[in-house]
Amino acid sequence: MYPVIRVEGDPFERGRQYGALARERVRRSIEAYRKVFAHYATWDWPTVLGESRRFHGPIKEFGPQYFQELTGIAAGAEVDLDDIVAINVRTEIMFAAKARSSGASLPRVAECSSFAHVGPDGRVVVGQNWDWLPHAFDTTVVLEVVPESGPRFVTVVEAGLLAKFGMNSAGLGLATNALVSAHDRGEPGVPYHVMLRAVLDATTPTAALATLQRGVRSASANYLLAHDSGLALDVESAPGDFTRLFLLQPDEQGDLVHTNHFLSPQLPGPDVGLWVMPDSPFRWQRVHAAMRSAA
Repeated sequence: MYPVIRVEGDPFERGRQYGALARERVRRSIEAYRKVFAHYATWDWPTVLGESRRFHGPIKEFGPQYFQELTGIAAGAEVDLDDIVAINVRTEIMFAAKARSSGASLPRVAECSSFAHVGPDGRVVVGQNWDWLPHAFDTTVVLEVVPESGPRFVTVVEAGLLAKFGMNSAGLGLATNALVSAHDRGEPGVPYHVMLRAVLDATTPTAALATLQRGVRSASANYLLAHDSGLALDVESAPGDFTRLFLLQPDEQGDLVHTNHFLSPQLPGPDVGLWVMPDSPFRWQRVHAAMRSAA
C-alpha cells in the first residue's frame, strides 16, 4: 500500500504540506534520480541542476502557481528547490537527444499501457499500468489535493513530482504514456509532469485540450482523457506548440488503447519510442485484443 497524502490551501501551502508529509520519499526520489541520471544520461548532479534551471522561466510563464507548488514541496521536504525542479524534468533529461548524444543509454523498461472504453450507455472506464524503475516502489504516493478553487483531484505520483495519472472532481480522468520522438532535444519548455498537473485542473475535455495547446511543450507524451459525460479522447504530442498535437478517437467498439509509440501518421520524423521501448506495439496488440474479448 502506498501512503495517501491529503493537502489543501494555496499553491505554496499545498506544496509545503506535500513535501513535509512525504519528506522521506521525496528525498529518496532525489537520491534515486541522482543515480538514474548518472547511469542513463551520464550527467553528474551539478550538470543536472544546471540543465533543470533552464526550465524555471517556462514553468513560471505557463503557470506561476505550479512553480509555487514546487517551491512549497522543497520547503516542506527541506531540500533545495533545484533538486525538486530536477526530478520534475526527469523525462526531459532522460529522453533528450542532447543526453543521448553524450554516449548515454536509455532505460529499456516496459513502461505504460493505457486504455479507455466508452460503453453503449455512455459509461466510461479508463485506466493504465505503470511499469517504471524499481525505486518507484519506495517513492510512490497517492496524493489527494483540495485547492482553494477549481476541482479537487487525486494522482498516483513519485514523491516530489507534481502529478502523474489521476482523476478530478469534475469527472475528468487522465492516463498517460511516455513517448520519444526525434524532436526530443531537452529544449526548455513546459515539462511533461507540469503539463500533467495542469491537465488535472481542467473541468472538461475541451479545457484539458486547451491546456495542452497552451505554451510550448518540452517533451513528447501521450495524454488519454476521459470524462463522465461519456467522452474519451487521446492526444499524442511531440515537443512544440499546438501544431505538434495529434488527436485519436475511440474505435467503432468504443475502445482507445495506447502504449509507448505514436499511432498518428502525422508525426514528422522518426518515432524513437519504437527503439527505446520495442515491445510497445506488441503490448498495444495484446491490450486491444483483451478489450475486444472482454466486450
